Amino acid sequence: MQSSFQHDVLIIGSGAAGLSVALNLEKHVKVAVISKGSLPSGSTLYAQGGIAAVLDNTDTVESHIQDTLVAGAGLCHEDAVKFTVENGKESIEWLISQGVGFTEEGTSNDPDLKQSSTQHQTNTRDPKTTDTRRYHLTKEGGHSHRRIIHAADATGHAVSSSLCDRVIEAENIEVFESRVAIDLITHKKLFLPGNRCVGAYVLNDKTSHVELFRARFVVIATGGASKAYLYTSNPDGASGDGIAMAWRSGCRVANMEFNQFHPTCLYHPQAKSFLVTEAVRGEGGRLLLPDGQRFMHRFDKREELAPRDIVARAIDHEMKRLGADNLFLDISHKPAEFVKKHFPTIYDRCLEFGIDITQQPIPVVPAAHYTCGGVITDKRGRSDVNQLYVVGEAGFTGLHGANRMASNSLLECLVYGRSAAQDIMKKFDEIPAPPEAPLWDESQVTDSDEDVVLSHNWDELRRFMWDYVGIVRTNKRLQRAKHRIDVLHQEIVDFYSNYKVTNDLLELRNLMTIADLIICSAIQRKESRGLHYTLDYPEQLPVARDTILTPTNFSARDW
Repeated sequence: MQSSFQHDVLIIGSGAAGLSVALNLEKHVKVAVISKGSLPSGSTLYAQGGIAAVLDNTDTVESHIQDTLVAGAGLCHEDAVKFTVENGKESIEWLISQGVGFTEEGTSNDPDLKQSSTQHQTNTRDPKTTDTRRYHLTKEGGHSHRRIIHAADATGHAVSSSLCDRVIEAENIEVFESRVAIDLITHKKLFLPGNRCVGAYVLNDKTSHVELFRARFVVIATGGASKAYLYTSNPDGASGDGIAMAWRSGCRVANMEFNQFHPTCLYHPQAKSFLVTEAVRGEGGRLLLPDGQRFMHRFDKREELAPRDIVARAIDHEMKRLGADNLFLDISHKPAEFVKKHFPTIYDRCLEFGIDITQQPIPVVPAAHYTCGGVITDKRGRSDVNQLYVVGEAGFTGLHGANRMASNSLLECLVYGRSAAQDIMKKFDEIPAPPEAPLWDESQVTDSDEDVVLSHNWDELRRFMWDYVGIVRTNKRLQRAKHRIDVLHQEIVDFYSNYKVTNDLLELRNLMTIADLIICSAIQRKESRGLHYTLDYPEQLPVARDTILTPTNFSARDW
């Protein structure tokens, strides 16, 4: 069995960001794409709402920039926002050229539909043809215009499916499924001069064998870290692996305290991680208390269309005030055909649990959804380690600031994925082949007979993160969380040092690092801003500053 591979570019992660890099590299570049599960198993697949871009002649780039800056509560990097928004239209056109079928304008008599479409000329996959269509655009919280292009309520599925198809067709791209990255290989670890990333050790989850991947360039596109929390809208793989690996390799991270909680996940014991898209509120959905009363007007003049942090805090506040397990989101006042057409996935999924959303409200709760912080990168996705790129949710570009605006995330994946690929091609001829590296040594470890330790620590970590580092925080809660993470740390280090690696062990190890970074970042921020709300410092400071942690002077462990 082959245990060593060499490619020009190693991409860790198979969501929109990673596949955008792969498909924008030139055809002579030998690419490896590592997927934690099957190729389309990342968070992109589950994205419902859509992608924000200026596509209508009544909208402007300046307006999209301003909306993003407002949502980011003063912490957005304006140059990153401008770069992302200005490249939005071109990125959408590229997606369409890859075969993504966005929802076109219908023949409905609904006045919103007539006012929310755009005629957009695009190049299809056949460069000799031109396709003029009218795409339906919706509006979501924080946006002043309808600029969300979507594929019904399953945009992520449409994007993921098309990009996966193109990757499978590409002769220069090799896909490795059921692989879990363990750690990056750098010159420092090989005792070589310089500051370069040259590959990674990767667990083959099917064979339990550790493989060596070497490459001239390495791209982290592993998504976010919302699995650090008890309730999350994310798939199981969102355990912050790429952020933790980059941190251990010497990369700085920023703004890890800003974890976005999606206001509306379906509340049902069997509905694991099912998100109810913000577009439901964008199309007129109303948030209700258990007695049927609306309440958002008491928290923000934009009511249901306020940014996600405000809506999530409002729901959390009302649930705690009333002692309620959940609140409700109601779209049943809209015509049944309108609801079924716009939200077929949500309609079908809720119906499985006996909830007809055309007749009754949806029970909802907030859940950890998006990691706004991450590994510090520039506009090309370049990190602090040479030839190591970080794109998508794992990276910190400065786009989101203290609160990600709806549907800017997939846009970031596309813009920075394509930008990273362009930078790799620009440097391609000057970067030499990776040096030799030793195979993984398992001679000093054994199989674990104490997996109960993993499951117990996993549950404890996610629960205290939810209780102490959740939507509303205090100094005391954060200090309790820090104490717990310090106690758990030694147990996990001992386990990692003595037993063979498994997927569960690697995810727990990474989540410990992520939780520590989130807690320490939150402790440093002595104000309430965006997604970070603390009862001890309820006001914003006059000057907005990023929270930047550096491995060389950070008190937590870098293992």
